[in-house]
Amino acid sequence: MNFYNLTAHELLSLLDQKKVISEDVLKSLKERVSLVNKKTNAFIREPQVSSPAKGAFGIPVGIKDNICIADELVTCGSNILKGFRPPYDAGVVEKIKAHGSEVWGGLNMDEFAFGSSCESSFYGPTRNPWDLERVPGGSSGGSASAVAAGEAVWALGSDTGGSVRQPASFCGVVGLKPTYGRVSRYGLVAFGSSLDQIGPITKDVTDSALLLNMIAGFDKRDSTSVDTPVPDYAKALVKDVKGLKIGIPKEYFIDGIDPEVASAVHEAIDILKKEGAVIKDISLPHTEYAVATYYIVATAEASSNLARFDGVEYGLREVPDRVRKTPLIDMYETTREKGFGDEAKRRIMLGTYVLSSGYYDAYYLRAQKVRTLIKQDFDKAFGECDAILCPTSPTTAFKINEKVNDPLAMYLSDIFTIPANLAGIPAISIPCGFDKKKLPIGLQIMGKPFAEETLFRISYTYEQNTPWHLERAKL
Repeated sequence: MNFYNLTAHELLSLLDQKKVISEDVLKSLKERVSLVNKKTNAFIREPQVSSPAKGAFGIPVGIKDNICIADELVTCGSNILKGFRPPYDAGVVEKIKAHGSEVWGGLNMDEFAFGSSCESSFYGPTRNPWDLERVPGGSSGGSASAVAAGEAVWALGSDTGGSVRQPASFCGVVGLKPTYGRVSRYGLVAFGSSLDQIGPITKDVTDSALLLNMIAGFDKRDSTSVDTPVPDYAKALVKDVKGLKIGIPKEYFIDGIDPEVASAVHEAIDILKKEGAVIKDISLPHTEYAVATYYIVATAEASSNLARFDGVEYGLREVPDRVRKTPLIDMYETTREKGFGDEAKRRIMLGTYVLSSGYYDAYYLRAQKVRTLIKQDFDKAFGECDAILCPTSPTTAFKINEKVNDPLAMYLSDIFTIPANLAGIPAISIPCGFDKKKLPIGLQIMGKPFAEETLFRISYTYEQNTPWHLERAKL
């Protein structure tokens, strides 16, 4: 039996009924990775699990390659972390193991999570299982591709500006960015510290709720972790949206959006309306400034976070043949030149510039002020509605190399996902159809802080009224 195509909750049911054993599931996954990873490149390294877990959640969880797993290679898709093995587990990895599951590590990603297509990895691009000539989205493209291709039953990604939701949209799976502070960032290699959040990528909404149950919760080792009770998200999986007010922001239905994407989202709105949801037109007026604001804040934080990669304590160390300045400075420069890729260098330079003397007030400080205005837009909107609905991405998956030489076009891929990160609110992407090329379309639902239950309730209701979550890429 091809267990790799089943959802986690379907597998858990079979395990509970003793109709299958964990060894069978693990064998099926290993065979699937060996068969299709040469096509998708979803895994940088084929995952190593010597024996299956014995606990109630004994199904391996795919791990993006910027989440630390003790004594296993973690590279962030970069040459500069060549050979690095963390001495500790990330907070989410500890929780997964505590639930009796194993980690299925080494999922490919844009280098240091810098990208929207999973093309900037030192280990080569990941491909979309629905069309191998197209990108899976980024930066968690390996996680989304693996789940869509059956190489992982479920997986974790990290979302800084849409890096869980946009690849989920492109690959026809479910991607959730929890509220900032809901899931520990301890052991997540930082990109943008005020924006990053680990989130689940799954085949359906039920799996998303189950995986969030596993990883959510306070962690005193993470100064941004919020000490607030964690509900049982599975209890929110009810087919009922009667009376819920869902806002439709006019700024997210812009000129240039793919007509097939807009049509699929409007059909989704109609389905929720028929189920009893109250649909309201709303405005988020500062949306147009979100991309510019994000790429100032995110690059500033990235340049600060990446300063630690210098060849001294871990990872790559390159020493030039002759001394040009001083041995130490030469080692720094040569290591970073050979260790970082083009996109990483671009973001480091942009971030250093906006934080430099004379430009800090003009760029970084002003961006933080606009970020506050964007957050206030959401606060006002949530005074009128329970959730906000829009497309996840303005297009379906684009072709590999199509935007690689046009960074601005690439950055605009995240135009609908970035605002949720700037505001720190939860957001989920679920499949809502296909275009004429049989490429998946994603529907995004955003909620109030720590209102993931509302997102699950709406998503589950929509999912149970449509067939999209049952579709599988044919590889």
